[in-house]
Amino acid sequence: MGEIFRYAAGKDPVPPDVDGFRNFWHATDTPGQKRVLLESGINSIAEVQAATGPRRAAILIRSSPWKAGSEQTPWHDVFSLEVGHVRYFGDHKPGLAVPVGETKGNGALLRAFERHRAPTADVRRYAEPLLVFRAVRRGSSPKGHVEFCGVGLVERAERLIQWAGEDRDTFANYVYDFAMIDLADEDDSLDWRWIEARRTPGLSIDEALKLAPAAWREWVDKGHSALPRVRRRVARSRIVKSKDQKPPVGSEEAKDLLTIYQFFDNRKHDFEAVASAVAGRILGVGASYREGWLTRRSGDGGADFVGRIDVGRGTAGTSLVVLGQAKCVKPDTSISAEQIARIVARLQRGWIGVYVTTGYFSEAAQVEMVEDQYPISLINGRELATELRSMANEDHDGDLLACLEQLKDSQAAIVTERRPDEVLLL
Repeated sequence: MGEIFRYAAGKDPVPPDVDGFRNFWHATDTPGQKRVLLESGINSIAEVQAATGPRRAAILIRSSPWKAGSEQTPWHDVFSLEVGHVRYFGDHKPGLAVPVGETKGNGALLRAFERHRAPTADVRRYAEPLLVFRAVRRGSSPKGHVEFCGVGLVERAERLIQWAGEDRDTFANYVYDFAMIDLADEDDSLDWRWIEARRTPGLSIDEALKLAPAAWREWVDKGHSALPRVRRRVARSRIVKSKDQKPPVGSEEAKDLLTIYQFFDNRKHDFEAVASAVAGRILGVGASYREGWLTRRSGDGGADFVGRIDVGRGTAGTSLVVLGQAKCVKPDTSISAEQIARIVARLQRGWIGVYVTTGYFSEAAQVEMVEDQYPISLINGRELATELRSMANEDHDGDLLACLEQLKDSQAAIVTERRPDEVLLL
């Protein structure tokens, strides 16, 4: 995804690269089959007659942003690939004699829509994927290069009225919402062998399906209800899997984390001092962090400690309030979005949050934090153990328990009920 292909007029499939870009004709070449094209906005690969009936390998979509806003193309396709959504306008035009849903492109997408919303997997497995491209400018000409934007399916089709031409003539058309599927399991790439298999009459649809992206196979199996799980989200590229938030079983890290948890198991409030110190070390990378105070057990309003980040200097500097939450739980305990929301709800403009735990953060919680753009740092058990081990090695000759005791005792006297913004006055 995001790769730029050279779509040269000569249509020569031999060279793998042309003018420094991958050759579209080479990448999509299928021996014995006609070329796939991007000459129109909606380009259907011809159906093949397989033993179980006709099927279409794919529909290639091309959007030309450089035409948007012109008299011929006054509408604007919308690409929101970070949340797996494309809004794409059909191919009806003013003055066409054919009904609005029977132009070549609209007809193909409406037929695909029927299969994309089919209630059974037996029908969905024949559904043609949408391979979405958009024209990009390289050099002086807007033509000749296309960007691959991913694999999609028609989620919604809506009939609407548009205008075009100097006289602003109105006409009916269709607009489609494409759900772009997640290709994370394929490293954000498409294996063209899947399309080749769908074009090969001698291969069954189930044989071809084995080459499909994992998210597409899940959608075929589960249907429309699976879209929230299989839709592409860039946020997921920032998600850390639960296994990567936990130290390897039997490792020294795992032993350290268990030691930390057991040290604070019956005195969870004391863990806040350690969480504050660790947050300061991590958030202070590239900035200046100043610890503030710990809050009292009652009336903390969702915050366990307060700190401050200073960035810049003099008149070019500014300070941010840091609200921290500390949660000492068993290392195999998941922290949910609802638990993080308690600290998020307290954040004001110019404040950031930090959540420190001996457990790990669920993937759903991380996705919500990223997609909603909450200014919060999540420090899991593995990071906590790693940071505390470094502190023990630096100042306590490797004695982790001595490090924990010192951190607990050093902040025992700075427990207060002050307003968080008062940290800016320190």
